Amino acid sequence: MNIFKENQPDFLFISEQLRLRKFNGIIPQALGWYQDEKMLRFVDGPGRKPYSEETLSRMYAALNDLGELYYIEYKKDNLFQAIGDVTLAIRDLPIVIGDAGLRGKGIGFQVIQTLIERAYDQGLKELHVREIYSYNTASQGLFEKCGFKKDVKTKLGYSYRLVRE
Repeated sequence: MNIFKENQPDFLFISEQLRLRKFNGIIPQALGWYQDEKMLRFVDGPGRKPYSEETLSRMYAALNDLGELYYIEYKKDNLFQAIGDVTLAIRDLPIVIGDAGLRGKGIGFQVIQTLIERAYDQGLKELHVREIYSYNTASQGLFEKCGFKKDVKTKLGYSYRLVRE
């Protein structure tokens, strides 16, 4: 969805190893990311069941309607491969590193920094994360490292906010 004055680019290049590719349909490996119950607990809360193809399709349609939906691609063996997804929206910034072996390697930080820059370039003055659960310390650390601050207490954690100075 176009939420800015400029259309969503097909690619946002982050580094030689990392880029964002505009969502243009569900890829086969995405369903696998949303089968990981540990990851789902961090994304959707406790007790979430693995996604079906229909659930995944509905989720991606909703995210694509909210803002700019991208696949996170990492170069492995000289080819870019999708390893997760992220959405830059006016009121949320959900990110998933679906490849468990690449979590905790600084990829999320680079992705969020790139999207902060894009949002500011497009005139947005502040960014929000709808909710990060209190037990998701990795996401809390990621967003705080990117400059976000806890904003409002939610049922299971906090919303976060970043205001351009």
